[in-house]
Amino acid sequence: MTIRVVLADDHPVVRSGIKNEFGQSVDIEVVGEAADGDEALRLAQALQPDVLLLDINMPGQKAVRVIRELQAQTPQPRILILTAYSDVENVVGMLKAGATGYLLKDEDPSVIAEGVRAVAQGKTWLSAAVAASLVAQAAGEQPLAENDALSERELEVLRLMAQGCSNGKIADTLVISEGTVKNHVTNLYDHLGVHSRAEAVVWAWQHRVVQAA
Repeated sequence: MTIRVVLADDHPVVRSGIKNEFGQSVDIEVVGEAADGDEALRLAQALQPDVLLLDINMPGQKAVRVIRELQAQTPQPRILILTAYSDVENVVGMLKAGATGYLLKDEDPSVIAEGVRAVAQGKTWLSAAVAASLVAQAAGEQPLAENDALSERELEVLRLMAQGCSNGKIADTLVISEGTVKNHVTNLYDHLGVHSRAEAVVWAWQHRVVQAA
């Protein structure tokens, strides 16, 4: 199935390079291009793409506002941030707002295509440098506290989520039904006080759950 993408970046050369890379993929189609936040929001609402590839430093609407506006849309596009900023504050802010992945512009174009495919499936996708930044911050964070204690099964599910596994892959790995995985994910959201898969993954990094795997 073709993944429909709206590409939002205020640099024409960047858009052209990414579009050329996607043109070599039979499963990715760019259905719209935006040069500012307002246009990105309008096109995402009008075209209902599977993925919005969004720069966070553009004229017009701020990226975080675009993301939050799209949370009310049905169906919601997956949002993959593409930016030059790798600081933890930006990463966490975008993921908490509702982005599904966070990529850096210095990635090989083929990696950007991989990221699009991953977030289209609902997986959280992070550049290696971004993941490293989260790990570095986690080194100064408190490990899982007693009052944050999760069941062993919930920890297993959360660790696999943090590794980018889909619900189907988690079900296969743990030899349980996909419905049971969905129930565990819902319980995790309630327990951790988060509202998205990306937020749960950030929580896992910050509380050393991934390192404990």
